[in-house]
Amino acid sequence: MAKAKKADDLTLEERLEQALVPEAEQPYPVPGNWCWTRVVAINKYRGTSINPIQSPDSTFELYSVPSSAENSPEIVYGSEIGSTKQLVEKNDILLCKINPRINRVWKVSKHTENILLASSEWIIIRAPQISPDYLMWCYQSKYFREFMLSNVSGVGGSLMRAQPKYVQNYPIPLPPLAEQQRIVGRIERLFSKLDEVKEKAQAALDSFETRKAAILHKAFTGELTTKWRRENDVDIETWKKFELRQVCTVNPKKANTKDLPDSLDVSFFPMASLSEIHGAIVAPQKRKLKDVRTGFTNFSEGDVVFAKITPCMENGKSAIIGKLINDIGYGSTEFFVLRCEKELYNRYLYYIVRNRTFRDKAQAVMSGAVGQQRVPKDFMETYPLYLPPLVEQTEIVRILDDFFAKEQKAKELCSMLDNIDLIKKSILSRAFRGELGTNDPTEESAVELLKSIL
Repeated sequence: MAKAKKADDLTLEERLEQALVPEAEQPYPVPGNWCWTRVVAINKYRGTSINPIQSPDSTFELYSVPSSAENSPEIVYGSEIGSTKQLVEKNDILLCKINPRINRVWKVSKHTENILLASSEWIIIRAPQISPDYLMWCYQSKYFREFMLSNVSGVGGSLMRAQPKYVQNYPIPLPPLAEQQRIVGRIERLFSKLDEVKEKAQAALDSFETRKAAILHKAFTGELTTKWRRENDVDIETWKKFELRQVCTVNPKKANTKDLPDSLDVSFFPMASLSEIHGAIVAPQKRKLKDVRTGFTNFSEGDVVFAKITPCMENGKSAIIGKLINDIGYGSTEFFVLRCEKELYNRYLYYIVRNRTFRDKAQAVMSGAVGQQRVPKDFMETYPLYLPPLVEQTEIVRILDDFFAKEQKAKELCSMLDNIDLIKKSILSRAFRGELGTNDPTEESAVELLKSIL
C-alpha cells in the first residue's frame, strides 16, 4: 500500500484540491469568483509559547479572555502572569475556546512595543494574505458560530471548550482580496450607523426615567399646574393634607352576593393578569361565582389595585379596575383594593401609587420573612397626601395622561431597537454570502489568491 504523501511533497494542484471544500460540503452557495476553503489551508500560525515568569521585570501586552470584553489588552509585568502564554503578532485573529456560545473573536492590534501574548484559551489564526478584519467578522457570523458549537468538549458553560483540531477543518468563504476589503468597509459603515442609533435610543430611554420622575414630582407638589391655577384664579392654599384613609377606603368589605346564583359568571384577576409595564389588567379571566366567593379579594369597577409584594419593581403592579362581567370582580388577596371617596380622583391615586417616591417608601416598610415580605395595611392607610381640589386633580391627570401617552410611544420605538443585534447578525450573514452588493464578478477568482497562499 502506497504511503500518503507528506504536505511538503504535494504539488500545488494536490494542495489546492485538499484546500478547496467539495460542493457537497459547502454550507451555502457563494458568488462564482469566490471559493470555499478551510481554516487550516490559510492558517500559517505555528504555536510558540513562553513562560513570562522567567522575565518578571519585562512588560507584556496580554490578550486575555476577560480583557476582550473591553477590547483592550492588559499591559502587565511578567511577574504578574502566572502561566505559560502563546506568542502572537499584530493582525492575528483569536477565537475563544471557552463556551463558544459566547461570540468572542478578537483581532490582535499591538497597542505597545511590548511582546504580544495571548491566553491559551484562544485558538490563533494567522493569515497574512487575507484581510484580518474580513476574517474577524467572518468568524463572528452565524454559520461559523454554529460550526464552533458542533464539536465541543465539556458539560456546559465555562467547562465547554471548542476543539482546535475540529476548528482547523471548518470551512470559510474566500472572496478576492479587493472584495474582502469592500465587505469590511460596508460592514463597518452599517454597524457604525446602527451603533449610533442604538446610543441615541438608549439616551432617550435613560432620559425618559428622568423626565418621568421630574413631572410626577411637579404633579404632586402643585408646580405642574401653576399656570392652570393662575388662569383659573385658584390658590395653592386649596391644596390640603390628608391621610389616605381619610379620602379612600383600603380593602373595603366584599360585596354581598349571597342572593346571586353560584353559576353566575364574574371577572377574575390573578396576579399575573396585571402588567407592571403597562399598569393595566391585560389578561382577565372568567369564572363562576361559586369558585371565587371565598379566598379572594372583591373588586368594583373604578377601584385602584396595588400589589403588596411588588413596590420594588420598575413601576410596581397597579391598575384601575375596568368593566367587570356582571359588575363583579375577584382577584388575588395580594392586592390592596383602594376605593376612592368623592374627594379623590382614582386616576390621580393611580399615578401616586405608581410613582417611585411612593414605592420607595412602601418598600422601606415591608415586613415578613425573606421572600414573603408585604407592604403593611397601616402604611397604606396612613400614607400622607397633599391633595388639590378634584377639578385640579383632573387637570393634573389630563397632563400626565398626555405626557405618558407620548413618552410610551417613544419608549416603545426605542425598545424596538433591541433588534439591532439581530440586524447586525443579518448583515453578517448576507456579507459572507456575497449579498451586500459589493462583489465584482469580473475580478480574478479567489482560487488564485488561495494558490498564492498555498
